[in-house]
Amino acid sequence: MTDTLLFDDLLFTRPGLDRAGHLRTDEAFLGSLLSDRTRVMWVHEGQAPIDADAEGTSLLLISGTQAAEVIGDDRSGLTFLGLDPEGTSYVALHIDDRSIVPGEQFWMGLRDAARDLPDVQAAAFVSAVGIDNWRRKHQRCTVCGEVLVVTSAGWTLRCATDELDHFPRTDPAIIVLVRDVEDRALLGRHANWRGGWMSTIAGFVEPGESAEAAVRREVFEETGVVIGPDADALTYLGSQPWPFPASLMMGYHALAQDTTINVDHDEIAEAVWFSREEMRAACESGELRLPPNTSISRQLIERWYGEALPGDWSR
Repeated sequence: MTDTLLFDDLLFTRPGLDRAGHLRTDEAFLGSLLSDRTRVMWVHEGQAPIDADAEGTSLLLISGTQAAEVIGDDRSGLTFLGLDPEGTSYVALHIDDRSIVPGEQFWMGLRDAARDLPDVQAAAFVSAVGIDNWRRKHQRCTVCGEVLVVTSAGWTLRCATDELDHFPRTDPAIIVLVRDVEDRALLGRHANWRGGWMSTIAGFVEPGESAEAAVRREVFEETGVVIGPDADALTYLGSQPWPFPASLMMGYHALAQDTTINVDHDEIAEAVWFSREEMRAACESGELRLPPNTSISRQLIERWYGEALPGDWSR
């Protein structure tokens, strides 16, 4: 494998927000958090209000003082997301009912909005959606079933009965573009996708398994292709948080030892080896559609292809 430089431009990994985890339990800081300087974003089922005009796209943010007027003394719906370079606090306000948001708002999901947002706001949105998904799905203790109480500025859910803390969950997953000795790329179509939609191979890391072992296992289970046993058959290129609902995608290129395709027909309906010329022809004819440019899968393909791919090749 030749190009081993890590990805430096993955969506959802943009810098700009200091998580400042030490402040999550600082009572003095949290007591004064909802001030005029704090910026608060609404979050509902993975979406937030967006302000888009001729000057650009941004989150519709309110001040901490305005948020305090809406929620009163109940701070359980808040998550402290971090500080921007100027020291401004960013907070997510998780709501169950959009009607409490004043005025008519235009709501967008993370995948649609993040690319056009300023770096700090994009970073805040990624964290807010991840926490929102976790909090909505983990409202009771998994040991005793009691209702959990929000602590640590939204980052911990505590069971008072068992004195047990529940923390946000992230599921490690691998995603890989497999190449052969002719430098062709392997793409597969999920069994639930329409014809022509293809992507790289992905799957979750199992308990007790390394990410590298998961790459070899998933590729073989889903496509029958065997990755070479040597360490240099795998090249790690970077990771991307994927809070849909709670994954961390670790991206690889891999070199196949046995290129024979035998798909499982459960997850993967078909898999195909493409040269660059074959991929271009299939995409230009409309027979093949690739992952959107929000995904690490697209970046893995473009790294192999050698350049950014046209937007109309995306599904």
